[in-house]
Amino acid sequence: MDRLKDKVAVITGGAGGIGRAAGKLFAAEGASVLLVDLDEDALKQAVAESGSNRVSYFVGDVTRAADNQAMFETATERYGGVDVFLANAGIEGDVKSIVEYDEDRFDQVLGVNVKGVFLGLKSAIPAMQARGGGSVVITSSVAGVTGAAGVSAYVTSKHAVIGLMRTAAKECAPLNIRVNTVNPSPVETRMMRSLEEGMLPGSAEAAKEAMTASIPMGRYGTPDEIARVMLFLASEDSAWITGSVYMADGGFTA
Repeated sequence: MDRLKDKVAVITGGAGGIGRAAGKLFAAEGASVLLVDLDEDALKQAVAESGSNRVSYFVGDVTRAADNQAMFETATERYGGVDVFLANAGIEGDVKSIVEYDEDRFDQVLGVNVKGVFLGLKSAIPAMQARGGGSVVITSSVAGVTGAAGVSAYVTSKHAVIGLMRTAAKECAPLNIRVNTVNPSPVETRMMRSLEEGMLPGSAEAAKEAMTASIPMGRYGTPDEIARVMLFLASEDSAWITGSVYMADGGFTA
């Protein structure tokens, strides 16, 4: 307990499965948490589920520079500053071949999954510098280190944020700000239900069975399991770690 005592965390994608789990866990470990997402009703539910009066929300779009600036200003106003930024917002896009993939949809996926992280960093870094340092944790994926047919936009975006992380880690080390990625394999979330249906329309359960068979540990991960890796990287337990890619994949990429 108290691994994040007196810390302040901003979590984008805070209404999703991993974001909710991280928000609840971070608060239980002593942090004040600002959950950020587009769906206010889902954010209210996430705050209620956290069971903590140190968790609040901000409705914002990570693809907008003004919203990114506002979320960090809000965290500073409510809690006194920012120590942890969990850049977790992401969308899966469609399951289609490159030839069939819609250009606007491709742009949308990169806008959320890559530009959203970039804009978040632009606002997070000065906020953390004002506190004397901090930790940035970016949600990538096993799709950030491997290819997968049918999800070109998603794979591209998750590779891209690893490059962004490595650049940010170099730039931020002198500022005492660490930057790392967590790379999950399939996790029990809404996103995976969408991808399963896209892979085998009408036979999502068969798609899940096929993906599960590729994971040596024989199951999907849980949001809480991913959140615990994020907690490690957000806390002082990882004080000497920056610029690293952390696989949380049940052996998928072994």
